[in-house]
Amino acid sequence: MVLPQQLWGNDFSNETLNYEIVYHWGVIWKHAADASLSIRKTSNGYYSQLTGKTRSWADKVYPVRDTLKCTMNKDFKPLHYEKLTHEKDYYARDVIKFSYNYSHTKAHCTRYRKSGTTSIDLSAKTQAYDMVSVFYMLRNLDYSELSRNKNYTTIIFSGKEKEYLTINYKGIETIKMRDGTKRKAHRIAFKFTQEGGKKSSDNITVWMATDQSRIPLLLVGKLPVGEVKCYYKG
Repeated sequence: MVLPQQLWGNDFSNETLNYEIVYHWGVIWKHAADASLSIRKTSNGYYSQLTGKTRSWADKVYPVRDTLKCTMNKDFKPLHYEKLTHEKDYYARDVIKFSYNYSHTKAHCTRYRKSGTTSIDLSAKTQAYDMVSVFYMLRNLDYSELSRNKNYTTIIFSGKEKEYLTINYKGIETIKMRDGTKRKAHRIAFKFTQEGGKKSSDNITVWMATDQSRIPLLLVGKLPVGEVKCYYKG
């Protein structure tokens, strides 16, 4: 099913959301990293940035410094996306430039690696997003138009391929935050696949605040051992 139109109408301008990333395995709960998602209004739309950084103890095991940057128009459609990856000894930079022809989305993707630079062109016959702009699309949805346990599909452009993002709306739940408080939230399950249905990324579940802020309150992703939980902290 196709996602309904964005009807909420928030602009989320000049906002910074901070998160604690917790590693969970059995009885082990360890604060492993911190993340920050910010957005500001520009003359032509919005600029958003997501940063992630491991804490000092985790730096000794596997240091991570990742940054995602996204420029969007006034309708939150992506124009330019950049992913900077620095994980231990691995460095990478992906740049995606979006363009539009009526309802079609095109993207020129460039991948910068130590081994060289490669480029690829992607296209979709509908609106496509990146891993930052898709969250603002979700935050602007009218959730009263979504049916519980129904699958909705949209498209994500990564630096190398077109991914299909299947969104399954689970309804409203009460969740417990890391500080012990309880919040009502929309639960949404994400599934990423390539053309042909092959799984391309690990599944993610996100809980969005039900109030007008539509803040992502909690994100849970599975790992080969345990899981990672990303808690909103203010």
